[in-house]
Amino acid sequence: MRFVDEYRDPALARRLAAEIRDLVEPGRRYKLMEVCGGHTHSIYKHGVEDLLPDEVELVHGPGCPVCVIPMGRQDDAIAIAERPEVIFTTFGDMMRVPATSGSLLDAKARGADVRMVYSPLDALRIARENPGREVVFFAIGFETTAPSTALTLKRARAEGIRNFSVFCNHVTIIPAIRAILDSPDLRLDGFIGPGHVSTVIGLRPYGFIARDHGKPVVVSGFEPLDVLQGTEMILRQLAEGRSVVENQYMRVVREEGNPLALKAIAETMELRNTFEWRGLGFISQSALRVRDDYADLDAEVRFDVPGIRVADPKACQCGEVLKGVIRPWECKVFGTACTPERPIGTCMVSSEGACAAYYNYGRHAGRRRNAGEATTASAVEGN
Repeated sequence: MRFVDEYRDPALARRLAAEIRDLVEPGRRYKLMEVCGGHTHSIYKHGVEDLLPDEVELVHGPGCPVCVIPMGRQDDAIAIAERPEVIFTTFGDMMRVPATSGSLLDAKARGADVRMVYSPLDALRIARENPGREVVFFAIGFETTAPSTALTLKRARAEGIRNFSVFCNHVTIIPAIRAILDSPDLRLDGFIGPGHVSTVIGLRPYGFIARDHGKPVVVSGFEPLDVLQGTEMILRQLAEGRSVVENQYMRVVREEGNPLALKAIAETMELRNTFEWRGLGFISQSALRVRDDYADLDAEVRFDVPGIRVADPKACQCGEVLKGVIRPWECKVFGTACTPERPIGTCMVSSEGACAAYYNYGRHAGRRRNAGEATTASAVEGN
């Protein structure tokens, strides 16, 4: 299949793995963070980590949009959803995220009108079809999904749809990376940058990582050969004593990003003063809110939102997982009390969550296998 098989070629994977081994400095260990949860799933689905030398460790970062939403915001969502006049619309992953009063699925079982949608435009259609109800869209995600919310707000305004509003929880990736770099309990050598976010924001925002912190950044695609090449490019920078931002995902990402998408976001949303992230705490100017010009479409203005801060369950270590401090299997409840069927934390819920990736593709994914050439080929092909 064109544009898929090319990025899963076992011979190319072996060649890249050999180049990575050649770049490893004797006696040195490397820790690279893949910021995006999509990378984490690709790494474990295709066995990419098993192709790397023991000296190269990949850790996951805070790039899962469902995982970083704190429990208090999920409680706020449930409070809105349980209002009798509301039809609450959300992406599927958010329906299963646990809060202090259960999940949105539990709220639905109690009688709330909660509906899964595939885009904010689906929510807008439901608002057209139900003029006597208040339709709320639970907007989450990084800069990747913010443009679709922005364009939906513009369309709702243009069509004069008054029974539609957005509960905005969009977050921005750069402040989260800054928080990771400022964390005293994590040493990193480089970053595999998020491909999807970069299609919107471009390459320039990552410049401070290389300039101020001396860490290479390579924005990578999501196929196994993309991740391997991104890793090779980082190690080559380190071997040559360079720290720059490079673009492995050139078939999709441009240096300037997507100006039209950025313009739509700027017209409808603005930065919050501060926002709470699961595991990272409050980070200033790290999330978006609906602009005052669109306040009539802002669910936080339209409804009485509790806004209570709630601590994560003590047994859950999602925060440490999101910061790359521990691997999922090091969490005390991973795979026992916490499973995809009965999750305690968000990292086990989302399709981009690190815990879900480790659970779905093998609980012992962290154990290195002594892979020969045949195993190397099957690791890439065994999808």
